[in-house]
Amino acid sequence: MNKTTDKEIISLILDDATANQGFRLLVAQNQEQLYWQIRKMVLVHDDADDVLQNVFIKIFRGIKNFNGDSKLSTWMFRIAHNESITFLNRRANKMQLSSQELQDHLIEKLEADVYFTSDEIELALKKALYQLPDRQRQIFNLRYYDDLMFKEIAEILDLTEGAVKSTYHIAAKKS
Repeated sequence: MNKTTDKEIISLILDDATANQGFRLLVAQNQEQLYWQIRKMVLVHDDADDVLQNVFIKIFRGIKNFNGDSKLSTWMFRIAHNESITFLNRRANKMQLSSQELQDHLIEKLEADVYFTSDEIELALKKALYQLPDRQRQIFNLRYYDDLMFKEIAEILDLTEGAVKSTYHIAAKKS
């Protein structure tokens, strides 16, 4: 089965007669990658599923405003990134925890998560990454796990490419 192009998907979504078909294609082609981007930030499967649903709602509502200045995947990653940050901030506020306390809590939940099937080395890496400042961890995850170009990461996070490169190298040295 050939992958439908971003332009074809957007055209389908923008046509009322094919909007549902287009959105189903968009979800099918992007769900897994967005899920894992979110999961790296929120750590827990059930939380990642909740955030992912919100992301697709925002994508569906906002697709008419997508202007094509960046790739569709970059635009969706930015939405997923922002929704993940919003989720984590709400969780910290609700639980009355500092950022560090929330990170410690998430690591504990990750260890108990039945959907976390990685080995001890992967868990140790996750713990090391969660000791990094938020921005360093985000950039490291997008580059190392998602294999995004520095330019794409800069677009997602609204930073300069130089800042992204510098932050990535600092994070890589620390982890």
